[in-house]
Amino acid sequence: EEAVAHGMASVCIPPSYIKRVHEVYGDKLNICTVIGFPLGYNTTEVKRSEVEQAIAEGAKEVDMVVNLGDVKNGDFDRVTEEIATLKRAAGDKILKVIIETCLLTVEEKIRMCEVVCKAGADYIKTSTGFGGAGATFADIELFAKGLELSDMTCLPAKL
Repeated sequence: EEAVAHGMASVCIPPSYIKRVHEVYGDKLNICTVIGFPLGYNTTEVKRSEVEQAIAEGAKEVDMVVNLGDVKNGDFDRVTEEIATLKRAAGDKILKVIIETCLLTVEEKIRMCEVVCKAGADYIKTSTGFGGAGATFADIELFAKGLELSDMTCLPAKL
């Protein structure tokens, strides 16, 4: 009710509430939800199913948590494919990728900028808030620098 009253751009809620909230507020509220929250360790198939259900129930934005194990293992092809799969499932809805910057090296953060862009996601996000540290100005600067160094041009306007 507060989000509607104050004209909030979006409200992020757990997937289990999407249908109920959408039934009450309909298009008066832009619903966002989280997928694979908070650790990102669900399988791609489970995450894909979560995305499809969330959108069917009324979500217009999806924040997915990247599989940190795959990132730490350097399996960036697998990470790219998972993000691309979830973007296909989301269709024209917004897909944001949470990469949990406090757990990544500088090189991994730069690589994740490339991966998120290559996979076709709409935004990159720094953290879930559960990883021990939230967003930092240094991470945002690094995202911009990483995109510049990697000659990626699809994300800077969205940072």
